Amino acid sequence: MSTIELFSVTLISVLLLFLFVLRFKIHAFISLLLISILVGLSTGMHFEDVINSIQEGMGGILGFIAVVVGLGAIFGEILQDTGGVEALAKSMLKKFGENKSSWALMTSGFLIAIPVFFEVGFIILVPIVFALSRKTGKSVLFYAIPMMAGLAVTHAFIPPTPGPIAVAQIIDVPLGWIILFGFIIGFPTAIVAGPVFGKYISKKIVLHPPEIDPDLKDITEKNHEDLPSFRWVIFLIGLPLVLILARTFVDLSYDEEWIGQSMFWDALKFVGHPFIALLIATLLAGYIMGVRQGYRPAQIMRIANAALAPAGLIILVTGAGGVFKQILVDSGVGESLAALLTEYNISPVILAYIIAIVVRVTQGSAT
Repeated sequence: MSTIELFSVTLISVLLLFLFVLRFKIHAFISLLLISILVGLSTGMHFEDVINSIQEGMGGILGFIAVVVGLGAIFGEILQDTGGVEALAKSMLKKFGENKSSWALMTSGFLIAIPVFFEVGFIILVPIVFALSRKTGKSVLFYAIPMMAGLAVTHAFIPPTPGPIAVAQIIDVPLGWIILFGFIIGFPTAIVAGPVFGKYISKKIVLHPPEIDPDLKDITEKNHEDLPSFRWVIFLIGLPLVLILARTFVDLSYDEEWIGQSMFWDALKFVGHPFIALLIATLLAGYIMGVRQGYRPAQIMRIANAALAPAGLIILVTGAGGVFKQILVDSGVGESLAALLTEYNISPVILAYIIAIVVRVTQGSAT
C-alpha cells in the first residue's frame, strides 16, 4: 500500500475508534482490539501475524505497567481511605494561609495526584473548593482551576499514573528520568495553568458554588486532629519517588564511572526499581496509615481489593493501546507515517500535540 493509503487507514481507524466508544458505547478495551484487527487486516497483514501482534503488543506493554499501576492503585487507595490525602490538602491550606489558598490547592493537587487517580483527587478536593468559595465570595474558578491544574499535570507527567509509565515503557526511558523531568516541567506548567490563569479567568467568569444541605458538615470543619500526620503522608508519597530517582542516578554514575560497582550500590538499585520501591511504600502505608491507626488486616485487604477494580480496567485499556501501537508498527503504518512527516517537514512534536488535543477533547480521558 502507498503511504497515503496507509495514512488514510490510520485516520479512518482513529475516527472509527471514537465512533465505537462515543456513539455505539462499545467499551474502549474491546474497541481498541477491534480497530487493531481492522487496521492489521486492511493493511495486508496475514491473519496469524495479526494475532501475534496482538499478543506481543499486550504482553510487551503490560509486563511492566501492570505491576506498577496495581501497586500504585493500592498505595493511593490506602492514603485516600485512611484520610491521608485529606490531611495533606488541609495541612497545605493551613501552611499557605487563606490569601494564598489557590496556590495551596494547586500544590495539594500536584502531590495528591501522584498516589491517587485524577478523579479520586477531584472528589476529595472539590468540597474544599466550594467551601473556600462560599467563605470568600470569590468565583469557584479562582480555586477550582489551580486544583485541576495540579491534578491534571501530575496525572500526565509523574508516575505511578498509567500515562507516564506507558511513555517510559514505550520509548524505553528509566522511570527516574520521567519523574525528574516531570517535576521540572510539570510544576511550572501547573503554576501558569493554575493560580496564574485561575486568577485571570475568575475575574471574567464568576461561578457560585452549589447550595449545600445545612445538616451536612462541611469538609473543612472536620477535626484536623483525627486525620493522619502530614509528615507521614509526605514521607510515604516521596519515598518511592526518591528511591526510583536514586536508582536512576546510580545507573548514571555507573555509566560515567563516577562510582565503582559495589554491593551497596547494587542494593540501592534493587530497592529503587519501581516494583520494589512501590511495594515498600505500599507495605509501609498499610502499617503506618492502617495498622497504627487501628485498621484491622481484613479492612486493609478490602481497601486493596477496592483499589484493584478500577486499576484492572485501566491496565486492560492501556494494554489494548499497546496492541494498537504494535499493529501500527508491524503493518508498516508507523514507518510510512514517519516518511510522510519527513517529506512535508511536519514536526512530530506539533503533530503529537494536535493528536493529543483531539483525543483528549473527544474521548475525555487523559489515560
